[in-house]
Amino acid sequence: MSVLSKYKDIVLIFISALLYFYIAYALDRTNFTVLASLWFGLFACFYFLVQKPKLSFNNLVGIAFLFRLIFLFSTPNLSQDFYRFIWDGRMILEGLNPYLSLPETFIQHINYPIAEARELYAGMGELNGSHFTNYPPLNQLCFLVAALFASKSIFGSVLVLRVIIILAEFGIFYFGKKLLQALHLPKHNIFWYVLNPFIIIELTGNLHFESVMLFFFIWGMYALQKRNWILAAVLIGCSISVKLLPFFFLPLFFKVFVHKKSNLSLGKQWLQLILFNFIILGTVVLLFLPFLSSTLIANYANSVGLWFGKFEFNASFYYLFREIGYLFRGYNEIGIITKITPILTILYLIYLTFFRKNNHQVILLSSMLFGLFFYYFTSTTIHPWYLATPLLISVFTKYRFPVFWTLVIILSYQAYANTPWQENLWFVAAEYVLLFAFMIIEFKSHRRKDSIISA
Repeated sequence: MSVLSKYKDIVLIFISALLYFYIAYALDRTNFTVLASLWFGLFACFYFLVQKPKLSFNNLVGIAFLFRLIFLFSTPNLSQDFYRFIWDGRMILEGLNPYLSLPETFIQHINYPIAEARELYAGMGELNGSHFTNYPPLNQLCFLVAALFASKSIFGSVLVLRVIIILAEFGIFYFGKKLLQALHLPKHNIFWYVLNPFIIIELTGNLHFESVMLFFFIWGMYALQKRNWILAAVLIGCSISVKLLPFFFLPLFFKVFVHKKSNLSLGKQWLQLILFNFIILGTVVLLFLPFLSSTLIANYANSVGLWFGKFEFNASFYYLFREIGYLFRGYNEIGIITKITPILTILYLIYLTFFRKNNHQVILLSSMLFGLFFYYFTSTTIHPWYLATPLLISVFTKYRFPVFWTLVIILSYQAYANTPWQENLWFVAAEYVLLFAFMIIEFKSHRRKDSIISA
C-alpha cells in the first residue's frame, strides 16, 4: 500500500480545508474560473470521503463541522442577503416593524433609524433595499438575536447569525440520523447533506437560513414518524415561519392520516388531518401576530409576489417557454407563463397526493422530492441555496440527482462574473442538460434494478 493510499483521507481533508479557507477569506465571486475550480475540487474530495469512507462515522461528523468552523470569522462573499438580515433585526430591536418600511425610504430622507444604516443599505444593494422584507417571523427572530448581541457591529452580527446556522446544522444532523434509523435506512446517507460543499458554502458560508427551516422540518418529520402528529404540526408550522417553502408539502400529508390501513374510523382520520393542518396554520399565524398590522399583508404579499412574477434567474423550462413567447409574440410572456405553471404544479401535486401511497414516510418524502423538482423546473427563479431542501429530502430516498445538481449549480454563478450581473444562457443550458442527463441515467438504473428484484 502506497503512502498516498494509506493517508488518502487525511490528504482529502487537508485539501478541502485549504479550499474552504480560500473561499471564506480570499475569494472574489466575480472570478468565476477560480470559484468553479475550487468548487469542483471540493466536490471531488467530498465524493471520495463519502462514497467509500475509511473514517469512522463520528470522525466524519467531526470533519463536517470542522469545515463549517473555517467560515466562522469570515464575511459572506458570495451573497449580499445578510445585510438585509442585519437591517431587519436592528429595526425590531429599535421597536420598528420591518414589514412596514423600505430601507430605501430611510436612506433617501437621510433618516438613519439603526446603527450602520448607510453601510447596510450599500451592502444589500438598491434592489433589495427597494422591496419590503419577505422573511417570515421566526427568521426575523434570528435576526433579532444577532441585533441583541451585536447592535453596532456588522461583523459581530455575522458571527451570531453563523453560530445560529451551525447549531441548526447540528440539529439537522441529529434528527436526520434518527429519522434514517427509524426508516431502516443507512445512517451514513446523512453525509450526502452534512458534508456536501454546497451546503457548507451556501448555508454556513453565505448565511442562508434554509438550515433553520430544515431543522424544524426534519424534526417535524421525525416526530410524525414517531406518531406524535401534534408536535410534528407545531414544528412544521415553525419551519414555514422561517421559510414559506414547506407550505408546498401540506397537501401531501393527506394519506398520512386518511388511508385504508389506519386503525381509526374514517371520521377520526379526517378529524386528525384537519387538526394537523389547523395546528400548522395556527402556529404560523400566531408567530406573525407580533408584526400584525393593516398593511403587513399587502406589503408581504407584494414582496413575495415579485419572486413569482418579476424576477428571473437560473430557470430551466421557463426560459424555453419565454423564448417561445419571444418567437411568436415578440415580447416576454412572463405574465402569462407565471399564471399557467402554477396550475401545472397544482395538478401534479394532486396526482402525488391521491395516487401515491404517502402513508409510508419513504414514499411521502419521495413525493415531496418530485413535487418540489416539478415546481423548480417551472419556476422563474432558482437561486443556488434553494437546492438545500431537495438535497436533504433526497438522503431519505434512493435518488442522488439532487446531489449532482448541487455540483453543477455552480454554473449559475457565472452571472456574477459580470458587472452588473448578467446571465450567460449557455452556462444555464449546460447546467440543466447535465442534470437531466444524470437524471435519465439514474432513473434507468433504478428501473433496471427494480425489474431484476421483481423477477
